[in-house]
Amino acid sequence: GLLNRTSVPRDVVDYIVYGTVIQEVKTSNVAREAALGAGFSDKTPAHTVTMACISSNQAMTTGVGMIAAGQCDVVVAGGVELMSDVPIRHSRKMRKTMLTLNRAKTLGQKLSLISKIRPDYFAPELPAVAEFSTSETMGHSADRLAAAFGISRQEQDEYALRSHTLAKRAQDGGLLVDVVPFKVPGKDTVTKDNGIRPSSMEQMGKLKPAFVKPYGTVTAANSSFLTDGASAMLLMSEEKALAMGYKPKAYLRDFVYVSQDPKDQLLLGPTYATPKVLEKAGLTMADIDVFEFHEAFAGQILANLKAMDSDWFAQNYMGRKSKVGAPPLEKFNNWGGSLSLGHPFGATGCRLVITAAHRLQKEGGQYGLVAACAAGGQGHAMIVELYPQ
Repeated sequence: GLLNRTSVPRDVVDYIVYGTVIQEVKTSNVAREAALGAGFSDKTPAHTVTMACISSNQAMTTGVGMIAAGQCDVVVAGGVELMSDVPIRHSRKMRKTMLTLNRAKTLGQKLSLISKIRPDYFAPELPAVAEFSTSETMGHSADRLAAAFGISRQEQDEYALRSHTLAKRAQDGGLLVDVVPFKVPGKDTVTKDNGIRPSSMEQMGKLKPAFVKPYGTVTAANSSFLTDGASAMLLMSEEKALAMGYKPKAYLRDFVYVSQDPKDQLLLGPTYATPKVLEKAGLTMADIDVFEFHEAFAGQILANLKAMDSDWFAQNYMGRKSKVGAPPLEKFNNWGGSLSLGHPFGATGCRLVITAAHRLQKEGGQYGLVAACAAGGQGHAMIVELYPQ
């Protein structure tokens, strides 16, 4: 899709970096397999990175670093996730037995091992959206975070409804121009995001809590849904782009990564990353024309907005003298977000950046701020600057 859109010659691309989260063993370096499948030369190196929900952000900034270091002129970065077909493992007991069985030399040894297999050996291990360090699912963390910041179920539902409504408006208005049609084998061609479903507060209010039962406030309606998806972007040094006759969309101007307590502050990455990236870029919140934040949960977004607007939080948790301030909603995720567009883990970062660039073009702004939380208590923020039109 990227090659068709940009007409970039395959042999000009120096390197390919992709992000993914739930890896398939057969294609653990999915960047390399995708590159070969797309017809790139087998001489073009490719590697895969993983950093939970900010994996393609890491792919982008890895590419930026390689260009800045003079290693490359042209990099393709992106991410991919196939949530509809995640690898499911045998139990550890079964895996151990099968590996031992593979090494057994005599029939007697094999039969002895087989006789030790018990029914519970056949229980599969499903990938869980849970923290390894705390064993807590992200939904539980979101529920606790919403409670800690006093965010009601109604506020979360209202924000989720806003996301779906804005996404539908953007889709109907032809603004989501970065979507590439994809032919699903045995099914119809997918031409647009199919998770955008503006509902009503009444309908959303009927849903039961999804994680903390019966008193939780996080539901299926105010959480991002898991979906399949892939993203790709073309990164070049400005000199190379102009020499090849390309007009860039935007500069990836500055970026930071942060990490904090994975239990109580799992989803507060944007709060910690935003002031740091603004300081690095020499900007203030008032300079930002477009905000694109990853919407893991409505409660997570609203908690970040409250934390960013709190002097107390800045002083007690961030070691800062004053708050950075909350982004104004009229500039925030105006074309929908992960709550309405879906969240294919490894692909979302590039979507955020490209949407920021397109919004800057459409709205005539100069600076965009992209931010996201990620599992492990990590986070990312990036400044996107519109290329002079």
